[in-house]
Amino acid sequence: MELEAAKVLAAGLCMGLGAIGPGIGEGIAASKALEAMGRNPAVANKIFTNMLVAMAICESTAIYSLVLALIILFVI
Repeated sequence: MELEAAKVLAAGLCMGLGAIGPGIGEGIAASKALEAMGRNPAVANKIFTNMLVAMAICESTAIYSLVLALIILFVI
């Protein structure tokens, strides 16, 4: 019984803390990209493409946290 509660708590902490960083990082990346597009609309397409790549790289950290949380829940 206690082990099950510890697993759920550990998985929740893993996912919660693992999602904070990517969320903040993606927000900063989007805000700076939109700022740059507003200043120089001529290169908006290139900035947008680079922003999407950067956000995908940030999101991979949250996906790793999800995988680890699932391993904690269902394997351990």
